[in-house]
Amino acid sequence: MVDTKTPGDKKLSVPSKTLSLKPRVETGTVRQSFSHGRSKQVVVEKRGKRRIDGTPEPQAAEVAKPAPAAPTPAPSRPAPPRNAGSGVVLRTLTEDERSARASALADAKVREVEERRQAEEEAQRRAVREAAERAEREAAESRRKAEEERHRHEDEAKRKAETEAKKRFGEGEQPQSAPRAAAAAPAAATSRPGAPAARTGTATARPGTTTARPGTSTQRPAGGPLGRAPAVAAGPDEDDGPRQIRRGPGGAARPAAAPKTTHKPGPQKERGRLTVVTALNADEVRERSIASFRRRTQRLKGHASNEPKEKLIREVVIPEAITIQELANRMAERAVDVIRMLMKQGAMHKITDVIDADTAQLIAEELGHTVKRVAASDVEEGLFDQVDDSTDTETRSPVVTVMGHVDHGKTSLLDALRHANVVSGEAGGITQHIGAYQVVSPESGKKITFIDTPGHAAFTAMRARGAKVTDIVVLVVAADDGVMPQTVEAINHAKAARVPIIVAINKIDKPDAKPERVRTELLQHEVQVESFGGDVVDVEVSAKNKTNLDKLLEMIALQADILDLKTNSERPAEGTVIEAKLDRGRGPVATVLVQRGTLRVGDIIVAGAEMGRVRALISDQGETVQEAGPSVPVEVLGFNGPPEAGDRLAVVENEARARQVTSYRAHQKRENAAASISGMRGSLEQMMSQLKTAGRKEFPLIIKADVQGSLEAILGSLEKLGTDEVAARILHAGVGGISESDVTLAEGFNAAIIGFSVRANKEAAAAAKRNGIEIRYYNIIYDLVDDVKKAMSGLLAPTLRETMLGNAAILEIFNISKVGKVAGCRVTDGTVERGANVRLIRDNVVVHEGKLSTLKRFKDEVKEVQSGQECGMAFENYHDMRAGDVIECYRVETIQRSL
Repeated sequence: MVDTKTPGDKKLSVPSKTLSLKPRVETGTVRQSFSHGRSKQVVVEKRGKRRIDGTPEPQAAEVAKPAPAAPTPAPSRPAPPRNAGSGVVLRTLTEDERSARASALADAKVREVEERRQAEEEAQRRAVREAAERAEREAAESRRKAEEERHRHEDEAKRKAETEAKKRFGEGEQPQSAPRAAAAAPAAATSRPGAPAARTGTATARPGTTTARPGTSTQRPAGGPLGRAPAVAAGPDEDDGPRQIRRGPGGAARPAAAPKTTHKPGPQKERGRLTVVTALNADEVRERSIASFRRRTQRLKGHASNEPKEKLIREVVIPEAITIQELANRMAERAVDVIRMLMKQGAMHKITDVIDADTAQLIAEELGHTVKRVAASDVEEGLFDQVDDSTDTETRSPVVTVMGHVDHGKTSLLDALRHANVVSGEAGGITQHIGAYQVVSPESGKKITFIDTPGHAAFTAMRARGAKVTDIVVLVVAADDGVMPQTVEAINHAKAARVPIIVAINKIDKPDAKPERVRTELLQHEVQVESFGGDVVDVEVSAKNKTNLDKLLEMIALQADILDLKTNSERPAEGTVIEAKLDRGRGPVATVLVQRGTLRVGDIIVAGAEMGRVRALISDQGETVQEAGPSVPVEVLGFNGPPEAGDRLAVVENEARARQVTSYRAHQKRENAAASISGMRGSLEQMMSQLKTAGRKEFPLIIKADVQGSLEAILGSLEKLGTDEVAARILHAGVGGISESDVTLAEGFNAAIIGFSVRANKEAAAAAKRNGIEIRYYNIIYDLVDDVKKAMSGLLAPTLRETMLGNAAILEIFNISKVGKVAGCRVTDGTVERGANVRLIRDNVVVHEGKLSTLKRFKDEVKEVQSGQECGMAFENYHDMRAGDVIECYRVETIQRSL
């Protein structure tokens, strides 16, 4: 290769092989290495910049190496050309190269200063660490010396005791054993000069030995990775110490290594993984890794597990159904053992299978455990009817339920007692809601709680609820109407509840009033009034003229005194939900009659499947109160949802108990609803009834009412309307206004929406109008039931009825071209009409049923032919007629059915 003095000159050279013009570049070869041991040699070129002054470019080796550059030749005297084989031509450095070298030198100085600072900090840390280690070694050495001194004294005492014993038995031999203290002599007698010093904790002096095991040196050379100081060599022996201290070339003395102890003094080093940093950083030996420590722990546990363990006997709580995994966990047994026992009994199970309580009890008892059976309904234990042994009781107000037939004046009587006007607010003048009020007796000044019940036949459940929570039943009978069906029903409810009855004969101000007839009719139902020698109190009253109202209150107070109604007002409250509704502004509102204890604001309450915290209590007068005692009706705000009418209310201690009870009741409610919808297979009679109702038509409805009691009455009435052919299907029933979700549900099932004393909001009404969904509003339950009855009647299949028109006898058969056979007939009785249904009877057997296609008299088409006249008849799609056959003509009428 031939190079030029300057890269800018293009010199013609004569190489050994060919004649070429060398470019202004510097070339070299580099060997590249690849995977699998492959390599390749490539040529690297470096192109220099053109220089005006003719100075050569700096060499790559000079840029990389911070050595002084060669002296630059003067421009007037260019350097003589070198020989062709002398190498690359040297040149001076450019300004860029000089600045690069200067910056590199500055960076190197900065790095050197930083490294020096780090080295000083490391030296300080190392000095502190070595000082701590030195103190530890000195403490260990002092402990070792004290231990050796104690052993020496013990050996000396033992030797003296042996000598005394020998002298006592007459032995003159001198003890040959050397004192054991000589065994603990300094290790300097056996140590070699120049050996490395013993490491802390590696040399152990044992009694009875004369040599010490040398330790292992942990010093590193000065040229090590961390730049440590040179190792300290051992020096000459010292006479005043039990162990020798050796000195290195530097003259620094290093104390002897401390003996190995079981408890390492000072803070222990944290175990960690072996890395390059931990291996090169510390001058201590490598400790056990985490994996090694875990293996050792597992080995120890394995040895311990082989030891026989004591059988633990547990009390296993077993519910009605439990999985095998849960049962094994409660018994602290392996699930495999439980499955093995089940397999011995001939049952194959998986770990997730559910077994019944009896099987679980057998397994637990066979394994030696005790069993405690529990049921899901145990969550309700202690919620109601707790025995109150407290003697601190007080008299409570009586609860009086007013019952009777519809339009006998029950609400009017209560209005006269309360000086109110509830009747005017009821639609149609009939009571359709149950109400609770308190009245102060003018004679005694005591309060009496009245419960007003509806008298309509649909409100049977309301009357039953009123009879359950009452102390006294006031049976209102109209003097001009007598005993009616709902009066008899009220008597039966009162007898079922075993409460006393007071008969109030109302409307005695009417001209046709007959109180004696009422008393006589009551005898038919085993109600004997006092005037007839019985024990039932009767009072003749008039709600309109307010006659004998004070006497009625006096009789009620007297009956309450006889009952001696007392309770403890300081216990947690219990009550019954009389009515519940969903108010738009206040949320779920429940009318509650407190029966025991005192209900206060802030109490956590449970009623049916709903729970909540009492936010407010409102009395029957509309006033907000802080607490409600026994026999006090109040409106309770704070439920999560409206409870069912008739649910019992109780105060619980915390929300966890309330959620537990409500979740159980909600689960039971869902199961009952699913069972009623699906219709579980039962007896043969039930299966036959299901087959009978399989093709039954359904009338889908969505019902929204203002209160739970009215909704319950509507559902009961609609259920009674159903027959084997048609029935009402209630898609959704609830309290509150009609919402958009109700309209969406009705659209999916093409159902009608019925609102009882409620209205649809603006959005729901617009959606119903847009989708063509019918919404009907009602305030009287009579009208609602009648309209649904009519609509369901329209789904019934009509009844077909035949009306006989007349008979005709065939005299002759005529064949007419383009027409076919025509029968010449004479009408024997009645009339024959064209288009009517006919039967062809031959030998008293019906051979064909169809319609008349042609009815002619002479040559003219006629609509009908009277009896005794002759005519021509032709059947539709039938021509097998013979002389002597009889034609029977009749009409089919369709009659619409009703429920």
